[in-house]
Amino acid sequence: MNEPAGAPPKAATAEPGQSHETDVIIVGAGPVGLFAVFELGLLGLNTHLVDVLDRPGGQCAELYPEKPIYDIPALPVVTGHGLTDALVAQIAPFKPVFHLAQMAEKLERLPDKRFRLTTELGTAITAPVLVIAAGGGSFVPRKPKIDGLEAYEGKSVHYAVRKMEQFRGRDIVIAGGGDSALDWTLNLAPIARSTTLIHRRDDFRAAPHSVAQMRALVAEGKVRLEIADVKGLAGADGQLSAVQCQSKEKGAYEIACTDLLAFYGLTMKLGPIAEFGLNLTENLIPVDTEKFETSEAGIFAIGDINTYPGKLKLILCGFHEGALMSQAAFKIARPGERLVFLYTTSSTDLQKKLGVA
Repeated sequence: MNEPAGAPPKAATAEPGQSHETDVIIVGAGPVGLFAVFELGLLGLNTHLVDVLDRPGGQCAELYPEKPIYDIPALPVVTGHGLTDALVAQIAPFKPVFHLAQMAEKLERLPDKRFRLTTELGTAITAPVLVIAAGGGSFVPRKPKIDGLEAYEGKSVHYAVRKMEQFRGRDIVIAGGGDSALDWTLNLAPIARSTTLIHRRDDFRAAPHSVAQMRALVAEGKVRLEIADVKGLAGADGQLSAVQCQSKEKGAYEIACTDLLAFYGLTMKLGPIAEFGLNLTENLIPVDTEKFETSEAGIFAIGDINTYPGKLKLILCGFHEGALMSQAAFKIARPGERLVFLYTTSSTDLQKKLGVA
């Protein structure tokens, strides 16, 4: 497969709860949101991205990371991870700032006409332009059906890893069989006191090399693998003492632990975006086809979240929408400045921005 060579540059992430100012806020760090960073960066605009997932890539990287994609121009075949890595490498010269594992919660228009976006973790970002590139909406965790689950959420039951150090010296149970479950099993095993991976069957949806690494750790006694269903929780005051399990071989039994990390996949919801004051049509945001602006001046919508006559839900269409949106965003973020259209193949200024001149 046409995967990019080498490891991609690591995305710059900011600590939650801080205040920031930038040119453009992008809600959604999927392929369309990432490519919008590139188009905006060519025009000299700085960007901050907010995403409820704990890594860039959106649905593309989270739901089908190893599934081949065949309709990206110039790439006969590429995986969701491969496309995400290539986009992150492409936008690295523009130094975007990521605010991951947090949901955009509140949007307000300030007296100076700029927007202030606040996340569930208290991060506040102010900019004259907001771009919604949230795909079908925000991805939220699919929760296990366990009585009393809410009492432990955010304390000892988690659906994302925001700080690895939080689990140092802890007894953790990781539930799930996909990439997130396997990735965090491999990453947390070296620092946790004990690590147990539990899945309902001895077959995993994760990348084969991750499964092989996990089985090697099991063979070495560094990770415990349980083929069972999670049926309940034991503990008090929000702190787990054990996960209650059920299997054909063992019947009902418990696994002592301090934390449960549940990775059962994601579901899509429009979420707080529905409260942003935009006109909505069947949970989609209508836009014009000149600049992909919404009913609210300065707010744009690109990718699967928008709708207009002739709309096709394709990544390449989202890339096109991001390019046209960027031209309009420049006029808002840089009022009074002249916009000169340049080509990357011939402009030394653009090539310097990209670090190739």
